[in-house]
Amino acid sequence: MPELVTIAEQLLAPVPGGTGRYTRELLRAMAETAPAGWELSSVVSRSGDPEAARVPGVRGPRVLPLPRRALIASWERGLPLWPGGDSVHAMTPLAPPAKRGRGLVVTVHDTVPWTHPETLTPRGVSWHRRAISRAARHADALVVPTAAVAADLAQHLRISVDTQVVGEGVTLDLLTEPDPAVVERLQLPDRYVLAIGTVEPRKGYEHLVRAMAEPTAPDVALLIVGRPGWGDVDIARIAAECGADRVRLLESVSDAELAALFRNAIALAAPSLAEGFGLPVVEAMALGVPVVHSDAPALVEVAGGAGVTVPRADPVALATALRSVADDPAHRAALVAAGIRRAADFTWTQAAHAVWRMHLDIRSRTHR
Repeated sequence: MPELVTIAEQLLAPVPGGTGRYTRELLRAMAETAPAGWELSSVVSRSGDPEAARVPGVRGPRVLPLPRRALIASWERGLPLWPGGDSVHAMTPLAPPAKRGRGLVVTVHDTVPWTHPETLTPRGVSWHRRAISRAARHADALVVPTAAVAADLAQHLRISVDTQVVGEGVTLDLLTEPDPAVVERLQLPDRYVLAIGTVEPRKGYEHLVRAMAEPTAPDVALLIVGRPGWGDVDIARIAAECGADRVRLLESVSDAELAALFRNAIALAAPSLAEGFGLPVVEAMALGVPVVHSDAPALVEVAGGAGVTVPRADPVALATALRSVADDPAHRAALVAAGIRRAADFTWTQAAHAVWRMHLDIRSRTHR
């Protein structure tokens, strides 16, 4: 029986972020759509609690013999530590060296290491550039979340392998009507703008907080959901500096709480300076929440005209757009309807089928 081994290391990261959510949701969908005769499993490094990487329907995770840093260094140096299986799917650029007769597909979520290196640590920029460059030369295929990422990647690298765009989806748990007790526990403001994502420079939160202090901003609160990442983005300090007095940061929420946060928001703000996909945009649209997003190419592509686009790093434009959504019922209703139609184009099931097709095609080529 052929086996597809997935690298689920992101689920053990201190701040899993959007790629952690991507890994878990795609694994769930891949387990539900596995082709007859195939086995799906996962592996992680000897770091953290492997239970955090357990996904129903996926065998494992099997713990590799090295801790994370040693595993990264070993694979980077080309040591043939194959994680097993007939084919390997890397959910991030962390991937083993290619092996003759075995399939290897590597996911590249964005091109931030080239386009916006200042929003990452120097070490992160260096490692991602090296890892993605190796995959572009030696893997069997690359997965990217948007055509914008594919085009950008081709400008920065010479790619010798097939590159396929595979979108993301909406977590089904978010579509369930939240328990009123969950809503009460969150003690939500009557009206608020919601933003979701790891608190780090490229998410553009500084500009969002400053937008909420502009005279043209809607008279509502701002809730930001995200764990602190790198870069020392101090939301409370920024809010105090600019006089935005109704800003609240929630570091960690459950899917039930996230569903409640979405459903009670007047708008989702996605002010990122750079993105590869922008999963909260699709999730908000699916739940009938209007979206105001930056002109980062991937966000423009994913929103597909169903959101309001504003220039990056422009608090005044962002404030004006948010007010138009908050205070104009007709505009809001049109955005809600357009968003629901757009979100229907993205499902984890579709993504899982696309990934499986890639591995089946690779296996058919290598076993001719």
